[in-house]
Amino acid sequence: MQALGLIETLGYTTAVSAADAALKAADVQLIAVEKVIGVGGSLGVTIHLSGDVAAVGAAVDAGKAEAQRIGTVISAHVIAKAHEDVNRKILSRFLPGLPADSGAAAAGTAAAAVSGAASDTPDISEP
Repeated sequence: MQALGLIETLGYTTAVSAADAALKAADVQLIAVEKVIGVGGSLGVTIHLSGDVAAVGAAVDAGKAEAQRIGTVISAHVIAKAHEDVNRKILSRFLPGLPADSGAAAAGTAAAAVSGAASDTPDISEP
């Protein structure tokens, strides 16, 4: 598993701007976009980036800076090498080829259905 970069924003436009800046800044892949309707009906959007550690770090820094210019960043973080359980129980929802945990896969499907139903934005979970 390569490094995982996460940028969590408030609002879809902020997330798209973060993703655009991150992808232009370094050789990384956008592996997922996760949308969640939060408290007060706010749309939380997390973009998931993958690549080597240095590239993901540069991409997250650039994406976070652009997102802060446009809107609100909730958090941004780079995980150099995710633990096997993180891969199996969380990331397998987004990355084909990773073995899925049966309970997490079912929960992920339900969560994806809820997040898709709760938002009028198109599902761009996979690039």
